[in-house]
Amino acid sequence: MSAEFQVVSLARHGETEWARTGQHTGLTDIPLTEQGREQARALGKRLRSGRFERVFTSPLQRAARTCELAGFGNVAEVDPDLVEWNYGDYEGLKTAEIHQRHPGWEVFLNGCPGGESVADISARADRVVARLRAIPGNVLLFSSGHILRVIAARWLGADVGIGRFLMLSTATLSELSYEHRVSDPAIKLWNDGRHLEG
Repeated sequence: MSAEFQVVSLARHGETEWARTGQHTGLTDIPLTEQGREQARALGKRLRSGRFERVFTSPLQRAARTCELAGFGNVAEVDPDLVEWNYGDYEGLKTAEIHQRHPGWEVFLNGCPGGESVADISARADRVVARLRAIPGNVLLFSSGHILRVIAARWLGADVGIGRFLMLSTATLSELSYEHRVSDPAIKLWNDGRHLEG
């Protein structure tokens, strides 16, 4: 990987109570747990040596607080397109509960009744990707799990559905870049939580 290529670093927010219990947390604006705050600080130590032309965060407090505790609150710009998937009728539910209503449901394939469709989230991610590619330098994003997985899929030019294969844990770091040319978008790093060990 050539160092001259732009790298987009994706930081998922630290733990929240609903992330811990597996409840779908879209637009519900809940805080980090104490563990989540510790994760955010550890993420900040990992990111300290990075150089970023721009830093963006979701306006939701779980991402914005992670950004702040990681040491980027004073330079971050709020981007409303970085909010998590709007789960609509499925907000606050666990996957098993959703499957009782809609067997076989998969957010990356079916979207959410009363919330965002796959087409909606794909269009939102495309706006983010277009803005990222217009920035001449490395960029850091703080956001939530499903929207970051969609951004990764759309960075690759792939269907949103591949997001179901990209597990993403709280407070992990991932990186998007290019392989040989800017016409070859690639995932450089994914779901890396080495900074959370020990």
